[in-house]
Amino acid sequence: MQNVINALRVLEEVADRQPIGVGELARGLGLPKSTVQRSLKTLHEAGWIRPAGGEVTRWQVTSKALQVARRTELGLRDAAVPVMEELRQRTGETIHLMVPEGDAVVLIERLETDKPLRIVLPLGIRLPLHASANGKAVLAHLARSPGELPGYTDTTITDPHVLRAELDAVLARGYADNRGEWRSDIAAVAAAVLGPAGPVASLSVSTPASRMTEELRAEYGKLVTQAARTLAGILH
Repeated sequence: MQNVINALRVLEEVADRQPIGVGELARGLGLPKSTVQRSLKTLHEAGWIRPAGGEVTRWQVTSKALQVARRTELGLRDAAVPVMEELRQRTGETIHLMVPEGDAVVLIERLETDKPLRIVLPLGIRLPLHASANGKAVLAHLARSPGELPGYTDTTITDPHVLRAELDAVLARGYADNRGEWRSDIAAVAAAVLGPAGPVASLSVSTPASRMTEELRAEYGKLVTQAARTLAGILH
């Protein structure tokens, strides 16, 4: 079992930092080089990774990993859309479904508000973990912290200690919020969709900042938390 766990950890690290060599992997994972070498050999033989640029000393994931991720994403979207539609009907606002990817969350589905004043984000856009409601909802359930904390607006949290306190608050209330921290004209509340190993996605209610009152923030926070739990139950 430990060999399988090591191989999966190596695969995740390659996906996050590709192309990457054995030494970097061993240091990043805190594993002996011999253990990493065995895991790389297994993953290579199974078709999950390949040498980068023909160099056997550096590795990257193959399309097999991407194909499996795509099938998983499609299953997630199929399960999420009815939950998102109910959430849209109850709030009248735009609903986003995002998945964690490295130090970001990626938008894979959205249901838009019917209101004329709206903010439309393109599918595939990446939002920073520390400066978005979806990102903070996911980050609160991860053991790691993001590296750099770049500022995007005047309200972006760039102090690691302040961010840790914010993530503790997210865990306590069940949802994260965004007060113009990525773009000053966007406000949102989001909750993580949790699987056995941690967050697999996040759901959010997104509005123009001018429309998100404190009362609505609390109301939408409760609704999005309920929706995320419902989706988690459907998936597992």
